Amino acid sequence: MPSSIPASDMNEQVSADSIAGRGWKRPLVRIALRHWLATLSGLVLLSLVGVVLLAPVLPIADPNAIDTPNRLKPPFQRSGHPLGTDGFGRDMVSRLVWGGRISLMMGLTSALLSLLAGVFLGLISGYGSRRVDTLIMRGMDILMAFPFILLAIALVAALGPGLFNAMLAIAVVGVPQYARLTRSCVLTVKEREFVESAAALGANDATIMGRHILPNITAPIIVMLSLDVGAKIIATASLSFLGLGTQPPTADWGSMLAEGRNFLAFAPHVATLPGLLIFVVAFAFNLLGDGLRDVLDPRLRM
Repeated sequence: MPSSIPASDMNEQVSADSIAGRGWKRPLVRIALRHWLATLSGLVLLSLVGVVLLAPVLPIADPNAIDTPNRLKPPFQRSGHPLGTDGFGRDMVSRLVWGGRISLMMGLTSALLSLLAGVFLGLISGYGSRRVDTLIMRGMDILMAFPFILLAIALVAALGPGLFNAMLAIAVVGVPQYARLTRSCVLTVKEREFVESAAALGANDATIMGRHILPNITAPIIVMLSLDVGAKIIATASLSFLGLGTQPPTADWGSMLAEGRNFLAFAPHVATLPGLLIFVVAFAFNLLGDGLRDVLDPRLRM
């Protein structure tokens, strides 16, 4: 038999479903509008990541193709090079895009390596015995006693210049900040009732740390990561600027900046463009991290 549901009830049901479907969107829109700087920074970073990931299929020149007669062409001229060329006649657009793949990959990878090692050590230090805590934290203090970039330079000098060694050095010197943050959060959370209840029910230490403590301390770690990626990009670019990162002819923003410093007087775009991208990316990550801190910290939700 045909349904006898009144038309008014059907309209109310459709309206309720549409409102429920929009329920999760409204808070996101409200948060995005309230933290518009962080939202804009996130969009800029997503756009940049999309461009560098699509570098192999973009209609751009070979980043290593040398064209000596067209060297040091200025930007915005009808020469087939929208942003000009460098000291070897290589297209700046192509080298900035391909160099962005290297720079972003180095920054993200080193930050993630620091996070994994630091969170692991911080969990063990905060939840373990006093002796283990003292041993790990004194090790972190030793690492923090050295200037950040000088210790990274020393590690790369010992390991040898190269992309992987530069990322590893920056990751090692970045471990203490994650370890100390994680330890402080663990010390706060491990005294709460749900952790004591899990321990009373017979859960082992690994289960308590992985299932009960770690999920409750992810917010500050995520904020730290978003702030740290920009710093790691600057640090890896610094090593490349000194010749300890990527080796020629591979492009990354730090090595491009180093090559362009010789032409500042008569071709400033060669150094200005990669330097500007480093600044924009680091600034965008800082704004994004600041916005995430406001969103994830319940004390700031006014």
